[in-house]
Amino acid sequence: MEKVLTKKILADQLAEEQGITKKAAGETVDYIFDEMAKMLKKGGTVEINGFGKFEVKKRAARDGINPRTKEPIKIKASKVPTFKASKTLKDLVK
Repeated sequence: MEKVLTKKILADQLAEEQGITKKAAGETVDYIFDEMAKMLKKGGTVEINGFGKFEVKKRAARDGINPRTKEPIKIKASKVPTFKASKTLKDLVK
């Protein structure tokens, strides 16, 4: 059993299980992740039943400290992708 699931491993498994070429499987996996990224870039939400929800949250500007120099710095506002696991996924990994 793999401890890390990469896009390549996912595509290889898809090809084997569905009887399609590795190239077609790779293109399918790339398409899915590209569409998810596009939706998040637009500020949308990606919900996958039984898995979870990806969305973009705004992080406000704030004061911070440079750990190297200990000087105060201003941290700009930013957007960050977040993931919230579904109850089904949480129960599965317990």
